[in-house]
Order: sequence, then structure tokens, then C-alpha cells
Amino acid sequence: MTTQGAEGLRDRKKRQTRKALGHAAVRLVAEHGLDHVTVEDISAAADVSPRTFFNYFPSKEDAVLGPDPDAGARMRARVLAQPAELSAAAAVREALLAEVAAELADDREHWLLRMRVVQQHPVLLAKVFSGGEALERDLVAGIAERVGLPADDTYPLLLGAAVGAAFRVAVTRWSSTAAPLHDLLAEALDLLARGLADPPREP
Repeated sequence: MTTQGAEGLRDRKKRQTRKALGHAAVRLVAEHGLDHVTVEDISAAADVSPRTFFNYFPSKEDAVLGPDPDAGARMRARVLAQPAELSAAAAVREALLAEVAAELADDREHWLLRMRVVQQHPVLLAKVFSGGEALERDLVAGIAERVGLPADDTYPLLLGAAVGAAFRVAVTRWSSTAAPLHDLLAEALDLLARGLADPPREP
């Protein structure tokens, strides 16, 4: 097996372990409440040791939320990889839809259960907002690089914030309808793109 193949296998195993821990944490907290679930409980349910747990998450709260440490960099790269002829808003649309297709759409029940758990525990809700801000900063950085503006310029900040709002609207609707998340997100982003043309470039 090549080194590249071995590294790919290790990465897949890490992702599988992270996913197993996240699923176990959400299920246990949904059943017993956050205060009645321990790291040891989550580790046992995922068939790993508590020491392994802490290789992936610093706390049981983080395991419930299951933040993907690579999501921000991946979104930035996806935005920059879109064809040059696309507007910034269209590039972000394609990047986000690709991310959802790869990471979220096939795990509906888990994501909806996680949403319910978060809504029941204010401490988790606060951490969700914090994690969302970190991801948005990477998205804004990708938008800024694509349109040739500083990351603190109004356009990338506004587009990044608007896309975050569109995503939250789509997920909220997803929780109460049978429609695919991809379709709901595409609808929200299309509405958004109609009012966000690219900013003028300096001559």
C-alpha cells in the first residue's frame, strides 16, 4: 500500500471514529439529558476508550455538537475552486451545496436530533454560535480572496453573513418538511444571489 493510500485509510478511520462519538453523544444526551451523560458513557457507546475520546473532542458538549475541524478550510477552498466566470454569490452557492451534499444530506435523522438536543440545552446553543462564527470567518476569507477585497471589507462580510442566514433558514425549514436540504438551501441562496451582484473592481 502506498503512503498516500495509508494516509487516506487513516483519515477515513479518524472520520469514522469522530462520527461514531458524535452520534453516540447526541443519542445519549437526547435520551438522558446533558447532565446525566459522561465522557465515559459516550466512549463506551462508541466502543473506544476515554483517552481516544479526548483525541477528538475536548468535552462532551463538543462531542454533541461534532464540529468538523476541517470545514472552514474546506469551504474556503471550495469557494476559490469555482469557475472564474461565476459571480461570488454563485461561487458560494455551488461551494455550499457541494459541502451539504458531501457532509450533511445523508444524515438527516442525526442532524435533526442534534438540533432538538441543542435547543434543549442553552450551553450548547452558545457553543453553536461560536462555532458558526469561526466557519463564517473562513468563508469570508475565501470570498474576499475571490473578489480581491480585504476580509474586513463590507462586501465579503455581508455576503458571508447573508449566506449563514440562508443556511439557517434552510435548516429550519428542513426540520419541519420532507424536502431535501439541498433543494431548500438552493432556493434560499438563489433568492439571495439575485440581490448580491459582484462589487465593482478597482481599475
